[in-house]
Amino acid sequence: MKWKAAGLIVLLWLTACDSTPTPTKSIEVANKGALSASLSDDGDYAIIGSIFEGGSLWRLTDFERLYNWNHRAGEQSTLQSSAFSPDTRWAATATTHTIVFWDVQSGQATRFWNAPAEILDMALTPNGNYALLGLVDGTAVMFDIKRGGVSRTFRHTNRVRKVALSADAKFALTGSEDKTAVLWDVASGEVLRTFTHDEEVQMVALSRDGTRALTAAKYDKAVLWNLESGRAIGNIPLQGSMVKRGLRFTAARFSDDGSQLLTGRPDEIVQLWSVESLTETKRWRLPKRDTLQPTGAAVLALAFTENGYVAVASNGFVHALR
Repeated sequence: MKWKAAGLIVLLWLTACDSTPTPTKSIEVANKGALSASLSDDGDYAIIGSIFEGGSLWRLTDFERLYNWNHRAGEQSTLQSSAFSPDTRWAATATTHTIVFWDVQSGQATRFWNAPAEILDMALTPNGNYALLGLVDGTAVMFDIKRGGVSRTFRHTNRVRKVALSADAKFALTGSEDKTAVLWDVASGEVLRTFTHDEEVQMVALSRDGTRALTAAKYDKAVLWNLESGRAIGNIPLQGSMVKRGLRFTAARFSDDGSQLLTGRPDEIVQLWSVESLTETKRWRLPKRDTLQPTGAAVLALAFTENGYVAVASNGFVHALR
């Protein structure tokens, strides 16, 4: 059942002490905050995993909540992860141990599966035929989401926290608590590149053509890689003292041509980087729900849009950025 959002929520916040640009528009999508979120490649749709209100699909072009997406009738499912297929035709949502496959246009669930292990992250292939799952058992798997079963296993020695796919699903990138990020040939299962960090890898991102990658680790550097040569383009310049305190990226996404990278942090900051020069070209600060409270808002998902950028924050808001 479709229902209109109650209206755009206009956030008021103090800016006297901070000249960092803020969103041009904000809409509330989860009134008690969000645990997870994903955005379609074009930024037109969002899946929101609310902390207390279950899952939902939103169309951001007109800010309409289209469907409630929960895994069982009568429950408010806690979505740990979600993903769109590159063409936005299909989507998948995951609790810790179940996966539901959805038709985005009709809003109907077409498949329900039990996961092979607890799910930490997920990405979908074109046509939604397979889901790449990052699992707590130290593996990432290609799961046949239409017929069920694991078709390929990529092994780490500790939990796989983050996964990413190239647009054609020929390459997979996995980031693990074993302090490595690995680039895989999906068809053969062969290891193509291994990138080692000093701490557990908490974020990976892969360009659409599979030629650029980001790997970032806790208390360690964030590195941009040329995957064709296997060499580092360079480290993203982060303030050392902040890295030592555990500052990290909570979201990352390459532009379609791979020339730019959007990153989000747990302290409401969104940054736009030039991949070639490793320089920050734009920065925004997302508003807190209550400026007088110490609680912040982590950035959960990011996308490039036709007219700018969009970000989803853990305090339950979607923000348009210019």
